[in-house]
Parts: sequence; structure tokens; C-alpha cells
Amino acid sequence: MTEKIKVGILGYGNIGRGVELSVLQNHDMELAAVFTRRAPESIKTVSESVKVLHIDDIYKYKDLINVLILCGGSATDLPEQGPKYAAAFNCVDSFDTHAKIPEYFNSVNEAALLSGKTAAISIGWDPGLFSMNRLLMEAILPQGESYTFWGRGVSQGHSDAIRHVKGVKNGIQYTIPVESAIDRIRKGEQPYLTTGEKHLRECFVVAEDGADKTEIEKAIKNMPNYFADYNTVVHFISEDELIKNHSRMPHGGRVIRSGDTGENNDMRHIVEFSLKLESNPEFTASVLTAYARAVVKLNREGRTGALTVFDIPLGYLSPKSPEELRKELL
Repeated sequence: MTEKIKVGILGYGNIGRGVELSVLQNHDMELAAVFTRRAPESIKTVSESVKVLHIDDIYKYKDLINVLILCGGSATDLPEQGPKYAAAFNCVDSFDTHAKIPEYFNSVNEAALLSGKTAAISIGWDPGLFSMNRLLMEAILPQGESYTFWGRGVSQGHSDAIRHVKGVKNGIQYTIPVESAIDRIRKGEQPYLTTGEKHLRECFVVAEDGADKTEIEKAIKNMPNYFADYNTVVHFISEDELIKNHSRMPHGGRVIRSGDTGENNDMRHIVEFSLKLESNPEFTASVLTAYARAVVKLNREGRTGALTVFDIPLGYLSPKSPEELRKELL
């Protein structure tokens, strides 16, 4: 029997819990430990037998886990944690600040190469699965336009960014696609669309007592890489209302490629990849878990440094052998 892949989880929020649930569904894996900055006794995991340890104890597990899944946020956690832990562990993370991915890749790559470890960065559905579909369809249909729409749903990265704004006690953000824009593309148009013409961003914010709501709204709407380029609406609500009406985390979206072939580019093709998710964090966690398997396989083959979804063969995500994949799925 092949030894199971030993997984560590760093950070036990919505994604960390989702990773635990995903590991339970993957019979070639087992959860070795959860690491947290909080008091370990305050963490309630899905499986009562899981070890929960303080982050200070993480290096004791350097030789006891095969891959560490980083479940922190992109705003402040991952820029520090990615390079730090790639210096000691094979890692997977969901860094999703698109504009900063090249810079983040370089910092993680340097650390992983020096340590002989493998790190898959920016893993999820966008960046991640949507990135793969953009690349695939642009390669197949080089003459055309690609469009990405997100939502309607909760963006974890943008919600995390809201919660880091001074004066914000809690908050959540919904990304809403403009349906009329989607309809135009599906009908064969290839319009140029600004970010504001493709999406709205709707924020529900719980302010701390005495906080300046005008300043909070201004800080959110002008936040670079997150809200500055969008039509953003900010609602201030009570914490009770947030818990009652905004506790679930649905999401989804689509990548659409409108491309032309033919001698006169007169044959139009519409290719669409879409997701409809009842739980954004659980789906993202499932993607992270599949790529954790790939990272372990690649590291055992001697591939080190940082990687993205563009660098990892699809077959490495599966627990099945190449022979099984060719027989069953090809």
C-alpha cells in the first residue's frame, strides 16, 4: 500500500476548514496537523482526532508533513507566509491579488529553490482554473477576445481586504456581473468592456463603534487592485444582519472566448467555462488539495521552486495512475 500524503494546514478559517473536508474525501491523503496563530484549544476541527498546534510549533513538523497548505489571506498573510514557509516546506497557496502575482512568484520561487522545495502559488479558480481556460482558448483561437466575469458571489479576497480597513469590524463583498454585457458576447459581439461595464462590487460593512463611516467608504472605494476600478456600493449594516443574511459564501463566474477562424475570419466560435458554487471556500480548498498532491509528486521527481497552474500537468492532480487516466478519461 502506498504511503499516504501527509498534509499540514496553516490557518483554520473558512478555507482551512474546507481543506480538512477535502482531505477527508481524498483517500491517498491524511491530515497531519493544523497550525494556528490563535489558541489551539479554541479551534474546533471537523475531526476531533486532528492535532491543532500553535504556529510556533510548525518547524517541529518539517520532516513529518509532505505539503503545507497556506490558508491565509492575500492582503497581509500570504506575502509574508509564502516565502517564509517555502523555505522549509512544500507549499500550496491561493494568493489572488492578480496585479502582484509576478512579484509574489519571484519571492516564493527564490525561497523554494534555495530550500529544494516545491511551491504552487495562486491556486484556486481565479487565479487558477479560469487562468487555465484563458490560456487554453487563447492558444486555440488566437484571433478573438477573452472575457472573464465573476459572481454573483462572495469574494473572499475582497472581503478580507475590507476587513483590514481601519474602523471596520466585519464585512463581506459581493461581485455582481453585468448580465447585459454577457448577453452581448454570447450573441457573437466582441466589445471592449471596461471593468465598470463588466461588474459591480457590493459591500456590506459592520463599522466599529464610533468609526467614521465616510472615511471607511472612501478607503474601500479607492483601494487599488481591489475596488478603485469598479462601480462599488457600500452598505453599513449591523452585525446581526450580517450574520443572518450574509453568512453563506456562494460564488461562481465564467470565462468566455469569442474567437474567429476561416480565411476571412468569418467563422465565429463561442467557448464558455462556468462555475456555480454554493461554497466558494470549500471549492477553493478542494482545488488547493488537488494541487497539494501535484506538488508532492513534482518534488519527489526533483522539480523545485515556485509553480503556477500553467506549469503543472493535469495528470499530477489525480490520485490515478497515468495508465488509469488514459483508459478512463482520455
